[in-house]
Amino acid sequence: MEGFSDSAATPVTSSASEHKPDPACPRCKGVGYYLLDVPIDHPNFGALMTCECKQEEFDQRAAEERRRLSNLEHFVNKTFETFDENVEGVERAYRRAREFAERFPDEDYPIKWLILIGNYGCGKTHLAAAVANHALRHLRVLFANVPDLLDHLRSTFGPTSEVGYDTRFETIRDIPLLVLDDLGTESTTPWAREKLYQIINHRYNNKLPTVITSNRDPESSIEPRIFSRIADRALCGEITTLNASDYRKLSMDQRKLKRKRP
Repeated sequence: MEGFSDSAATPVTSSASEHKPDPACPRCKGVGYYLLDVPIDHPNFGALMTCECKQEEFDQRAAEERRRLSNLEHFVNKTFETFDENVEGVERAYRRAREFAERFPDEDYPIKWLILIGNYGCGKTHLAAAVANHALRHLRVLFANVPDLLDHLRSTFGPTSEVGYDTRFETIRDIPLLVLDDLGTESTTPWAREKLYQIINHRYNNKLPTVITSNRDPESSIEPRIFSRIADRALCGEITTLNASDYRKLSMDQRKLKRKRP
C-alpha cells in the first residue's frame, strides 16, 4: 500500500511490559512497541504496533496459559512420536488420529469428531492425548476424564469454589478442542447424564472438534441420545476400534511379539 512502511519506525516508551524485549532490536530499540511512519490520514497513524521481539513474549505466555488450562500435565509424553503404531490392532486408529490432528482445524475438513473405542490399555487414551498435545501448539484444549469432569462441575456448587458453575460449564462446552476420555464410566445419576448430554449436544450442534474414548460397547453402554450423535458419520466418520490387548500387562519381550511382523 502506498505510504505504508514499517522500515522507518519510531519507538515509544511503555511501562506495560513485565519482561524487557530485546534491547538490541533495531525496530523498537528494546521498548517492544513502535509507531509506523505513515501519513496522518492512514488508519494506522498513531497506533502502537507490537514488535516481533515483544510478540515472542506474548506467544510464549499464551502457550504457557494454554498448557496450564489443558489438564495435560500428566500426558506431556503421550505424543504420536511415542506411540508404537506397530502393535497389532492399532495401526488404523493411529492413522486416523494423526490425520484428524493434522487436519481438523481446516474448515473444509468434514470430520470434526474422533471416536476411539477399545479395551483397557490398548492405546486409545495415548492417541487422544497425542491429538490434544498436537493441537495445543495452536489453540486452547481441554483433556478430561469424564467422571472427573463431572466431579469438577459438581464442585462449583460448593461454598469454597472459586469458579462459578456457569463459567466452568461454558468453558467446557466452547473450548476449541475437547477430549473426553472414558465416556461411559461416569455415574448414571440423572444430573450427570443431563450435563454430559448438554455438553455433547452443544458441541455436536456447533460442529466443535471433539475427541471421545470409551472402553465400553457404545451402543449398549452410552446414553442413547449421546450415542446417536457420536454415530453420525457426517460429523464423526466411522467409529474407530482398537483391537489390541492390554499393553500395560505385557513384559518387554511380549510387547515385541505383539508388534506386527514385517
